[in-house]
Amino acid sequence: MQIFQVGGAVRDAMMGLPVHDRDWVVVGATPQQMLDAGYLPVGKDFPVFLHPQTHEEYALARTERKTARGYHGFAFHTAPDVTLEQDLARRDLTINAMALPPGARGWQGLVDPYGGARDLQARVLRHVSEAFREDPVRILRLARFAARFADFTVAPATQALMRQMVDEGEVDALVPERVWQELARGLMEPRPSRMFEVLRGCGALARLLPEVDALWGVPQPPDHHPEVDAGVHLMLVLDLAARLEAPLPVRFACLCHDLGKAATPADLLPSHHGHELRSAQLLAGLCGRLRVPNECRELADLVAREHGNIHRSMELGAAAMLRLFERCDAIRKPARFEAALLACECDARGRAGRQEDEYPQAKRLAEGLRAALAVPTDVISAQALAQGRKGPEIGDRIWQARVRALEEYLRPAAAV
Repeated sequence: MQIFQVGGAVRDAMMGLPVHDRDWVVVGATPQQMLDAGYLPVGKDFPVFLHPQTHEEYALARTERKTARGYHGFAFHTAPDVTLEQDLARRDLTINAMALPPGARGWQGLVDPYGGARDLQARVLRHVSEAFREDPVRILRLARFAARFADFTVAPATQALMRQMVDEGEVDALVPERVWQELARGLMEPRPSRMFEVLRGCGALARLLPEVDALWGVPQPPDHHPEVDAGVHLMLVLDLAARLEAPLPVRFACLCHDLGKAATPADLLPSHHGHELRSAQLLAGLCGRLRVPNECRELADLVAREHGNIHRSMELGAAAMLRLFERCDAIRKPARFEAALLACECDARGRAGRQEDEYPQAKRLAEGLRAALAVPTDVISAQALAQGRKGPEIGDRIWQARVRALEEYLRPAAAV
């Protein structure tokens, strides 16, 4: 039995990055030998075990054989005679196909049959073998790595192979849950725009997210959008969201806020009047297709519908501001509304030459919401009930009290 550390832990250590999760491959062992040694079985498709003390994953060396389209169309073979090199050959990228024996000092003993160290140094994402084409998820994974390691390029042969996979319909067989999983992870990388650049380059974005892909080439008013192209604007927004360390729901809302611009009637261009409603309609289809979690779906819908109104909110008086809060359900869900403000800030600042601009709308609306929430609705309700008032009348009193609170908040700003 021989044990080797493999995959991302070796790659990240070689790059001087923190290592969080370690994976191990066991060569020359049977499942029974692993059980006899105290390892705990967890694998369903192939033998994977947890170390009895560290609880890290130890997988028996295996090979794979393609049996059908898509992510699940594989047959796995494990046996004591499967070599480490055979196991590494089934991995996606050369930088993920290196191994180290436990306790290795530095890189002494590095097993690198496919040139991963060379590609790390050259900053290249390259497939290990033709087996890459057998798993369409690898296109998504490579795009995600491009978003993580933004200074890496994709090897031309790998780019061509991904294009062939798309043309052959492999990505069409991907299950929605796996597409969403990789998309969500890619959105959380330091440079999300690189993920979409890679997916567009091989044609996968048009198959997986046609609503997003359609934004490239859509003109915008140059007075509001110096970058002019709606797709270029989207990438600036996403990268700014990453720079501001926005959570996933905010980044997804940024991704989808302008979907309707691709459906703008030609006679309106470069204006995009009414694109907010079109964005919400397209978003509904995208979320249903990918089974997007409710938290992401709901925030994205809110931002798609209201981002234009939030951008123009510096002009709102007290009653109009309260109506905006009500449309956004901000009174009941203030945290979600503040997340929407962050997405709108990314949209406003994610424009050529404007990344360092301020976004006063966020401060004004957040403070206004706090003023509205400070109204003692329980006291107002109790007083109204004591006077024999009923539901609609109580609601009107609360409304008027909130308007007065907002007027008081806005008064100093108006006086200045």
